[in-house]
Amino acid sequence: MARLKSKKPSGKTAGSSKRKRVRPAPAVRGADASLAAYAHDIRTTLTGILALGELLASSNLGERERRWALGIRSSAKHLASLTTLMIDAAKADTTTLKLQQEAFQPRRFIEDLAESLSARAETKGLTTAVTVAENLPQMLVGDTVRLRAALENLIDNAVKFTDRGAVRLDVRTTRAACGHARLIFTVTDSGIGLKPTEIRRLFRRFVQANADIARRYGGAGLGLAVVKALAKLMGGDLTVSSKHGRGSSFRLSVVFAVAPGANPVDAHRYVTTSPVRSLAILCAEDNPYGRVILNTILTELGHRADFVGSGEEAIASIGRGYDAVLMDVTLPGIDGFETTRRIRVLGGPAARIPIIGISGRTETGDERAARAAGMDSYLRKPLSPSALSEALVAVLPQPEVKAPLSDRGSDR
Repeated sequence: MARLKSKKPSGKTAGSSKRKRVRPAPAVRGADASLAAYAHDIRTTLTGILALGELLASSNLGERERRWALGIRSSAKHLASLTTLMIDAAKADTTTLKLQQEAFQPRRFIEDLAESLSARAETKGLTTAVTVAENLPQMLVGDTVRLRAALENLIDNAVKFTDRGAVRLDVRTTRAACGHARLIFTVTDSGIGLKPTEIRRLFRRFVQANADIARRYGGAGLGLAVVKALAKLMGGDLTVSSKHGRGSSFRLSVVFAVAPGANPVDAHRYVTTSPVRSLAILCAEDNPYGRVILNTILTELGHRADFVGSGEEAIASIGRGYDAVLMDVTLPGIDGFETTRRIRVLGGPAARIPIIGISGRTETGDERAARAAGMDSYLRKPLSPSALSEALVAVLPQPEVKAPLSDRGSDR
């Protein structure tokens, strides 16, 4: 048997050699920063499309027009999810990402996903099928933003590479470690399929299966690499089986904690109960497009909005008799957290005004930081009109309901 020769590392001695950490070149770091910045700007615009789509879907439309509105909403959700993947890809090391931990209803999550699949498949004349296991847990805790982004990427690929036939989504669950469940999502298509040599290249960053696919279908060859990294970060994996010319099947698994007592916001609803009176709301938002969207949402909910563009302006305006404040976390000058802290130490009624934080960021700990700063609630973009309405109901003082005279005790 031939013995492989070992090559000593260069340097004074082999024992003194240490592996050096390779740092990205300045040009690469600059490209990553630009990618993250562009993704953030795109998501800001999509926030408005999502909100307007939800308002349109909840208005008095015919069934056909309502399906169109839901299609717009689903497409915007898909694009917002893709921007999350872009931002994650721009980070030097995906494994260092901090995952969000929030309670959600998996069946509602899958219903939204199925709606998105149906809307995209319909544009190409493809049929769809969705099956969900009966034993799916009622409540789970995990990062739904990145899970949705990963699944939207798989669905997008399935539709893109399928010209005839069907795309299928199957969801099942198995037990994991104590108090956890493993969700398994399988996306199957009848599209162009892959050769074994192409499968081996599939999960490399910025590499397409082959040059012909890159020319015909476009794309950067980045999504699947990030999806696989996210799956591993969530305790699972991404695998593929495929036959050239006969379609592909991608299997994504994740492990989430079971939360039997959680009570999340039901994001499936489009219309919620608004406060019984019209509110005067101060909005700290410096983005002109964001202002238009917030004003549209609040007007539709029956409220009046005044806008300021910085934390300093918000502090100066707080004493004008507003019922609540919508505080964007990212502001020029002092940010929304520091602005809230300064409002809380003003004293008097202004210091007790309900403040709802709004942010497009996905960093873990932001909601905790918002609470610590004195915010009463915290919403992430894309902003849902129903979620905003519910947040206003939750933070505003409820009117005292007096008992009927017949129920009051006698003083005699």
